[in-house]
Amino acid sequence: MEPPPRNAAFSLLTILIFLSASSSASPLQYQTLVLNPLLSTQHTLSWAESASFMPDFTETDPDSSTTTLQLHHIDSLSFDKTPEQLFNLRLQRDAVRVKDLVSLASAVNRSRVPLPGGGFSSSVISGLSQGSGEYFTRIGVGTPPKYMYMVLDTGSDIVWLQCAPCKKCYSQADPVFDPTKSRSYAGISCASPLCRKLDSAGCNSRKTCMYQVSYGDGSFTFGDFSTETLTFRRTRVARVAVGCGHDNEGLFVGAAGLLGLGRGKLSFPSQTGRRFNRKFSYCLVDRSASSRPSSVVFGDSAVSRTARFTSLLVNPKLDTFYYLELLGISVGGKRIPGISASLFKLDPSGNGGVIIDSGTSVTRLTRPAYIALRDAFRAGASNLKRGPEFSLFDTCFDLSGMTEVKVPTVVLHFRGADLSLPATNYLIPVDTDGTFCFAFAGTLSGLSILGNIQQQGFRVVYDLAGSRIGFAPRGCA
Repeated sequence: MEPPPRNAAFSLLTILIFLSASSSASPLQYQTLVLNPLLSTQHTLSWAESASFMPDFTETDPDSSTTTLQLHHIDSLSFDKTPEQLFNLRLQRDAVRVKDLVSLASAVNRSRVPLPGGGFSSSVISGLSQGSGEYFTRIGVGTPPKYMYMVLDTGSDIVWLQCAPCKKCYSQADPVFDPTKSRSYAGISCASPLCRKLDSAGCNSRKTCMYQVSYGDGSFTFGDFSTETLTFRRTRVARVAVGCGHDNEGLFVGAAGLLGLGRGKLSFPSQTGRRFNRKFSYCLVDRSASSRPSSVVFGDSAVSRTARFTSLLVNPKLDTFYYLELLGISVGGKRIPGISASLFKLDPSGNGGVIIDSGTSVTRLTRPAYIALRDAFRAGASNLKRGPEFSLFDTCFDLSGMTEVKVPTVVLHFRGADLSLPATNYLIPVDTDGTFCFAFAGTLSGLSILGNIQQQGFRVVYDLAGSRIGFAPRGCA
């Protein structure tokens, strides 16, 4: 008789140890999941309808040092699609997104590549219909401001948008920005320190700086690196370094560009450090069960007093991502054997580690950690009727005809901060028939990613001044 495969043996051992520990000590901890399948009908807006959407605001000081913006998901902008189609599109975007992040992380040892030749409030709508970001806002660009959709993305640094004249531009909801009609637009000299901060910088015949940003799916944007005024409804932020893209190719659709919220030197939080004290936070609502908007806050008021903080780790090879130290995971109140900090270690070469990302939906864990987590959850949820696998999810349940169930608790243990997940953050509906799946996935990459499904309902605080990330439960109120 042949021995079982190594992974199968490891899984069986994990289950046996987990069940043994559970039976010999206190019982597993459970919480109630109220079952809300994907909505059979929902109100959606087309891009054209949403282009004029601007909610009412109170007058604010243009130079205030704090701001709050509303966030909505891409599904609210998807026209004439069923809930199942929207969910499948979300998983497709997610696959592209993860490929993009892994591609960037795996290239940490690359060299620099030269190119050829206050307080404010605003509406934010979520989702570029591809893998480079899930949330965006309507921002005024230039003087006078021209309002357009810009993706908010914690996995990117550069702020950029499509600009006329276009050598090649993808379709967007609003007219392409024309820099010649803005009084505040200014090119950046090739000798400028701003130009030297670019990973991929070039110089044109006018001795002004050129930029290029490439994504893992082959999409890219290329054009003039400039400074411009951004207006969030009634608040102006002057002299923001912005890529003015004349050649933008790939799968970008609808949005005009991207507002990079990464950790790098040219991201929006880094550029506006003095204005907003290098602090921002967001809270994402459960999109399948709530019509309330998500939100993002810049400035000191972004820091919740109820947040528990974990220190940011530094990747010496890549400064864009937000790396956290994950020590272990518990299911049902029991630490899972075999899941230790060593599985998530960021090594001196910049490989491995765990990042938190607003644009990834499903949390990816390095394969051994995922298998141990999955098997522990299956053991704790053995009373639930199993269903068929769905897309990337290999642990699903047929909960049709039920209104609520008990599921084992799941806690992510970061150094200094335990993230105790609501049941809706890890057992999610995938159809209108009552199929729910365990919303984690394994990855063969050494990079693990904490996605936005697991972040739902928490106020996630990015305190760059304090080099820490905080989680405040029930933070969307």
